[in-house]
Amino acid sequence: MTIAENTQTKAEQPPELSMTDVQDIDLNSSEFYINRELSHLQFNIRVLEQALDEAHPLLDRLFFLCIFSKNLDEFFEVRVADLVHQLTFNRELSGIDGLHPAQVLDEIYSLCSTTVERQYEILNDTLLPQLKEQNIHFLRRAEWNDEQRIWIRDYFDDNIQPLISPIGLDPSHPFPRLVNKSLNFIVALDGKDAFGRQTGLAIIPAPRSLPRTLRLPDELVQEGGDHFVFLSSIIHEYADELFPGMTVKGCYQFRVTRNADLDIDHEETSDLASALEDELHSRNFGEEMRLEVADNCPDELISFLLRQFNLDESDLFKVNGPVNLGRLIEVIDQINRPDLRYPPFTPGLPKNVNFKKSIFESIRAKDTLLLHPFESFTPVVDLLREAAKDPSVKSIKQTLYRTGAKSEIVNALVDAARNGKEVTVVIELRARFDEEENLYLANRLQEAGAVVVYGVVGYKTHAKMMLIVRKEGNQYRRYVHLGTGNYHAGNARAYTDYSFMTCDDSICEDVHKVFQQLTGMGEVMRVKKLFHAPFTLHKRLIQLIDREREHADAGKPALIRMKANGLTEPKVIRALYRASQSGVKVELIIRGMCSLRPGIPGVSENIEVRSIIGRFLEHTRVYYFLNGGNDEIYAGSADLMERNLLRRVETAFPVETNKIKERMKEELEIYVKDNTQAWILQTDGSYVRAQPGPDDEIISAQSWLLDKLAASSGTPSAN
Repeated sequence: MTIAENTQTKAEQPPELSMTDVQDIDLNSSEFYINRELSHLQFNIRVLEQALDEAHPLLDRLFFLCIFSKNLDEFFEVRVADLVHQLTFNRELSGIDGLHPAQVLDEIYSLCSTTVERQYEILNDTLLPQLKEQNIHFLRRAEWNDEQRIWIRDYFDDNIQPLISPIGLDPSHPFPRLVNKSLNFIVALDGKDAFGRQTGLAIIPAPRSLPRTLRLPDELVQEGGDHFVFLSSIIHEYADELFPGMTVKGCYQFRVTRNADLDIDHEETSDLASALEDELHSRNFGEEMRLEVADNCPDELISFLLRQFNLDESDLFKVNGPVNLGRLIEVIDQINRPDLRYPPFTPGLPKNVNFKKSIFESIRAKDTLLLHPFESFTPVVDLLREAAKDPSVKSIKQTLYRTGAKSEIVNALVDAARNGKEVTVVIELRARFDEEENLYLANRLQEAGAVVVYGVVGYKTHAKMMLIVRKEGNQYRRYVHLGTGNYHAGNARAYTDYSFMTCDDSICEDVHKVFQQLTGMGEVMRVKKLFHAPFTLHKRLIQLIDREREHADAGKPALIRMKANGLTEPKVIRALYRASQSGVKVELIIRGMCSLRPGIPGVSENIEVRSIIGRFLEHTRVYYFLNGGNDEIYAGSADLMERNLLRRVETAFPVETNKIKERMKEELEIYVKDNTQAWILQTDGSYVRAQPGPDDEIISAQSWLLDKLAASSGTPSAN
């Protein structure tokens, strides 16, 4: 029994369509497309559903709940903010789905309201009781015993009260400008202060430097286990201490989410770094997008807050618990319960990389492919470290998008520059929410003597490339690393990504040309093997899809498999629809947003779309084409979205070594067969979780890859 048959009611077979019928279908019709923002929201909901999946360890389920909260924050900060901006300035843009931004916002508010309510139900009714069964407690104020209360009071006196600045509201103290996503309290007061003021309201901003949860010392807990108290509970308990001589009638937590997207006019900017630094200061005080308030807050206080933030009832979310569940993620590493986490594993190492010899020698022997996190990221770091020290290495060029403040990659680049290598680094300063960190890295590299450029104005540099030039004998040899993910060692333990290392002359020459275009000026350079956005990648992908359709029309077997994080680009979707109409089997593994609508008779009944949500964040981008038996496979940095294919610098590289190609095909196949962590996209835009039949083998792609590639995977994961 197939996965599709397991996850949805088997529909009646669509009527046979003649070629004329198929040609008459307008593939531009909005009914054939799913709104990208609503699809993005569906991905976040799939993440939330992991919190209920008992195949995940308990603390990892709490992790998924926290990640959902963080994802939703960013969704409002960026996606909702963009829709509101369109309406505010009369710049409404309907997408290929035909929905007006106002309609999309209505759908978002309705779906978010239901989902956030569900999120707190999962926390309060499922996770917290199950954590309590494991002797992990989040104590309410009524549950504090006398000894704990003394310790908490001392903590308030020593750590909270010296930092807190309550703000009484009156004509000389207007409502404060509160920082994006900060924890605050609105307080109802009775009585007069020392100056005779009687306004009745005050705001308490919680100190941002303090943790949102505190673990009580073991000596205060006779029964053992882990006991936590919320910072919000402590401030609630001692709010009256902040207003001496007055009576606190009520204290209620709230949080406002703001527009956090940066607005830089590239045409008016002569110095991108300086403009970005100026803009970063205003990120915390953008336009208000959402208000979260404790559900016991009186209506008159809620109305007051909505007026202050110029928000409507639709922007309001009443919550039964902490207003920022994302901060709960802090407690997971404080709980020493390995039995409630996924077992640790040791990433594998490729057999052809001999750490006792030079990595350059290994790459010369054969191309190397790594799949992180199942295989180690260390060879990539060690390649750069060796290059930094090797006197034969003369030049290193590198792109950086998201790297990390304590990056081993950056350390190696700094060492290389100090050792006299010609080091050129293309840093994308506009990597969203990593801008400040990237500015710091840029300054550090420049101080070491590296040449730092910020890519091309108007086109984010998203390609993952490293080019090393080494003198060997009387000639120079180039070595290249290309990847689907960022040069971030931490992400390489949590995201699935391919790394490819080669000294193939044509690929190295192509990478050299791409770097020339990034750092210099001139006409578009012809590259031989790479697909290069914004110039050739979009066109070549459509050509390969159309070629598969031509094979099907000629009666040859045809198959397309694509794996990416998003699929929204209209021309690519229409090409896939045309391929489906010709009978091409199209299997898409799209983790996040997907505007393609599968299962439409005469349009997309040969297309299946699945999303894999598991222990690791799926991040590989792979494009496979059967090509009449002479199959081709590419991997790269680009998702199948307008921004990636048309407005970014991206690369996709061919996999030509037969052994590596067969390996990647097998790994794609296991994702298509996954029947435990796969969610199948339905024609109406909803997702249904795949379920194995009673006689089916249980298949988890991530577990299979762990067992196959990791040096040691511990207890087999159940995801």
